[in-house]
Amino acid sequence: MNPQLINKLSKELRLSENQVKAVLLLFEGGATVPFIARYRKEMTNSLDEVQITAIRDGMNKMQDLEKRRASILKSIEEQGKLTPQLERQILEAEDMTRLEDLYLPFKSKRRTRATMAKEKGLEPLAKMLMSQQNVDVDKAAAKFVDAKKEVTDEEEALAGARDIIAEWVNESPKARAKMRKLFERKAAIQAKVVKGKEKEAEKFRDYFDWDEPLKRVPSHRLLAILRGVNEGFLRLNIAPHQDDALELLDDTFLKADNEAAEQVQEAITDAYKRLMKPSIETEIRNEAKAKADADAIKVFTTNLRELLLSPPLGQKNVMAIDPGFRTGCKVVCLDKQGQLLQYTTIFPHDRTSSRRFEAVSTVEKLCRKYQIEAIAVGNGTAGRETMEFVKKIHLENITLVMVNESGASIYSASEVAREEFPDHDLTVRGSVSIGRRLMDPLAELVKIDPKSIGVGQYQHDVDQKLLRQSLDDTVVSCVNSVGVEVNTASKELLTYLSGIGPKLAQNIVDFRNEHGAFKNKKQLKKVSGLGPKAFEQSAGFIRIRNAKNPLDASAVHPESYGIVEQMAKDVDATVLDLVKNDELRKQIKPQKYVTETVGLPTLNDILQELAKPGRDPREQFEQLQFQDGINSIEDLEEGMVLPGIITNVTNFGAFVDIGVHQDGLVHISQITNRFIRDPKQVVKVNQKVKVKVMTVDVERKRINLSMKEAE
Repeated sequence: MNPQLINKLSKELRLSENQVKAVLLLFEGGATVPFIARYRKEMTNSLDEVQITAIRDGMNKMQDLEKRRASILKSIEEQGKLTPQLERQILEAEDMTRLEDLYLPFKSKRRTRATMAKEKGLEPLAKMLMSQQNVDVDKAAAKFVDAKKEVTDEEEALAGARDIIAEWVNESPKARAKMRKLFERKAAIQAKVVKGKEKEAEKFRDYFDWDEPLKRVPSHRLLAILRGVNEGFLRLNIAPHQDDALELLDDTFLKADNEAAEQVQEAITDAYKRLMKPSIETEIRNEAKAKADADAIKVFTTNLRELLLSPPLGQKNVMAIDPGFRTGCKVVCLDKQGQLLQYTTIFPHDRTSSRRFEAVSTVEKLCRKYQIEAIAVGNGTAGRETMEFVKKIHLENITLVMVNESGASIYSASEVAREEFPDHDLTVRGSVSIGRRLMDPLAELVKIDPKSIGVGQYQHDVDQKLLRQSLDDTVVSCVNSVGVEVNTASKELLTYLSGIGPKLAQNIVDFRNEHGAFKNKKQLKKVSGLGPKAFEQSAGFIRIRNAKNPLDASAVHPESYGIVEQMAKDVDATVLDLVKNDELRKQIKPQKYVTETVGLPTLNDILQELAKPGRDPREQFEQLQFQDGINSIEDLEEGMVLPGIITNVTNFGAFVDIGVHQDGLVHISQITNRFIRDPKQVVKVNQKVKVKVMTVDVERKRINLSMKEAE
């Protein structure tokens, strides 16, 4: 473990070196982020998941830098060109950009105009011109005219020398650093439509002739422009004014006013236009894209967390309806564990009254037969109409909920769904997913690729590796913060459990199928491949309801069971008594149980857990009722104030479902009367809101809403 890297990382993250070192040691020992955050607070001084993840990612980035540094040093040394001064500069380089600038002159490259000029023996002429001494340039060039080397006249010799100088200018670390700063300060992003593609590029009309300072462009706009470029509809230029760039290079390299300096100036202009500008532009564009990616991924993961932690209805007998007009509504009945009991198809929207009557009869019979407690209706096509149909049946003591079915079709066609329901078609699987989402959104949504859930912003345009890591981190965090009931959890849910993964998840399911429900956490050690490390990492996040030991249903880690038993003994009670009796818990003084490895943070967590064993951190389920009679965009009128639910939050505003099959946009300026830069400060996915309809464009299916006008 490199002390210098630890020191550097601690300064970057404003954490102590001991905290950084402790986290890295835990990672080396196979610990996960949730485990470290929850069960190793004494070692890290109570760092949270965000800080622990930042240490992991920061160290990975530093290690990548060190690997590249070593590779560059080796390459230059093998060329026999590594001087003590260059080695010191490379060792002192603090970022990848500086490293690559130092390495640029030594990189193996294809034959350039400069290398061909060097082959013709023109490098001495280039050096003489670069010195900018007061000489007769033509006479100097004449000495290098050589037909055998394909240098036929003075101008050809000078052109070759200028090519060499241009490459020197481009490869100067000092010049590139200055130019990079100029780009960062003064570059403009200019987009224009590709001629002849105006009609095809209609969705990018806003950027047909766009000009804006790069440092001011928001991430969503940059990603939109880059998508237009990638699809071949827009041309893009990112650069400061050319005069500013050339003036900077002139100030850097020109040191005289003579013929030689004129040749250097001509080479500088060529260097900028042909070499440096495209190179720096690509760098700056990539950096801007990386920042925009990080911003978009942050938006996505924030929204995903809110969606995954949506309040669950809980274990209820549920009827789920996947609505449809022509092909009918697919109906499934699920038991309290989400198991499929029956499925059928009804046609409540058929023109014939007999089919509508039959649909009513079917719903009523199924509700009685399976003692249905809630009905989940998908929010897709015919969703509102199906809700209205079910409402008119007047079912007593049955909760009626519209469920966001985004991604359900992805699940129904997936390998996971085929494995779970091999004898049923896509429509049945999709309906089951809708019902289970109501019962437990987290348990069902982990089966779907997060990118398909519909809460992202340009998720297909951002760095896919970084996106996958961030989304996985979010899902892991959510699953472990809620905990997993090991006797009912799917393989997919168990996969995200701390320390488990796909193979062990399958082994747990296989063991459960063969031996029946787990009776206690110790029994997990009998699962094939689940050794001491996996048990340590996972046991605290596992729940076993109705276990003999009440701690097995809690987030108290088995390694701390002895502490709880001692607490119970000290107040002359059982562990169960401690769980049930608040007065007994108040008698416990946590300071008494502090040891070298267990401190007050863990002890306080234990006491909180005993008060509510296995408590679910998610909020209580609340039902949203859309406005009656407002079923489609055609029903909307400006000025209406309607209830809605936020489906997506972006940097420019929030999208709200108001029950018309088309989400409306609340622009950031319409969220609240107070000034905000970030909508996530005020609203979140799944939040229930009141909105006022500002404008409706039926043809383009655009709805503009306001929250502040609805207050």
